[in-house]
Amino acid sequence: MQNIPRIAQKQIESRLFKKKAIIIYGARQTGKTTLAKNIISQYGEDAYYFDCELLSVRRNIEIPEVEKLRMFLGKYKIAVLDEMQKLPNAGVILKILVDHCPEIQIIATGSSSFELANKISEPMTGRAIRFMLYPFSLAELDRKFSRVEIDAKLENIMRFGVYPEVFLAESEEIAKERLNEIVSNYLYKDILAFEGVKKSGIIENLLKLLALQMGSEVSYNELAQNLGVSRITVQKYIDILEQSFIIFVLRAFSRNLRKEISKSMKIYFYDLGVRNSLIQNFNNLSLRNDVGALWENLMIIERLKANSHKQRGCNKYFWRTYDQKEIDYIEEEGGKLSAFEFKWNGKAKLPKEFLKNYLGSEFMNIAKDNYFNFVL
Repeated sequence: MQNIPRIAQKQIESRLFKKKAIIIYGARQTGKTTLAKNIISQYGEDAYYFDCELLSVRRNIEIPEVEKLRMFLGKYKIAVLDEMQKLPNAGVILKILVDHCPEIQIIATGSSSFELANKISEPMTGRAIRFMLYPFSLAELDRKFSRVEIDAKLENIMRFGVYPEVFLAESEEIAKERLNEIVSNYLYKDILAFEGVKKSGIIENLLKLLALQMGSEVSYNELAQNLGVSRITVQKYIDILEQSFIIFVLRAFSRNLRKEISKSMKIYFYDLGVRNSLIQNFNNLSLRNDVGALWENLMIIERLKANSHKQRGCNKYFWRTYDQKEIDYIEEEGGKLSAFEFKWNGKAKLPKEFLKNYLGSEFMNIAKDNYFNFVL
């Protein structure tokens, strides 16, 4: 299997031994374990990997006593605590290790942000540095492949996504198998462990509805009606799906101008392979009627990855008026607006209303012949 360097690795390595815990978030199967093992591989016997899914490991780590923790971990300079959300008091354990055993560099991973964040957020204030690990990014692929090779892979990326095992699969059939396995075995695992989720069928049907509406405005009320549940339940489940790195929400931009829609949202997927697996459509692009939505989703998620790599914070929106003028994606940073339209083929014009109302805004059309600078 080819080794594709993760951008986060050097960023994490530069933050080691600063008397803070390193926490790596991300969906299952995005490569968190591989990344953590790569980081500690250079430390030989001074490093060790612990899988917190193993009962034997949990028994030695879950008791918040300094001497017990030091006895178990103290001979290592650096230790990985993988799947740390499995510990009921993860935050307290990490706090003790950082405060009382600062000579041990802890790298903790967690596959579900709503689990791990709720357990560690308060105890770890000022004690942790957090990194988000996505599936492969185009910026990471750019380190391994030429631009021509990446261009040639774009259609497959839009069909099968960029989960490491899927992207590196030897055939399309194996890629489909890996994706279907991720969806059936891993996608719901953390969600259904969450105490507020009781019916897997509703989650599954909700995800299929969202997959079919990808890149379009969605309505809580309409989804609730289709699923036969309350609006509040739909809101809660969408929030959980977002926090578990399956979907993300883009909200409407508005400065309360009369014609602007301000209370709407669009749903996108962190990985297009997962989305296509949910609706079981891996067809070639020439046979699809959702190519525009696939391209839009791909560009937005790759931009999110690029911003994450650069640790660049900005507000993210889409824009639409009641008379159907729209912009796919807007970033707001330092009071400045940058607007983007995504067209697999052809170009779009920025609506005159937007230029008129938001003077000084930048606009760019992102197509398959000019997308690289946008996602790097």
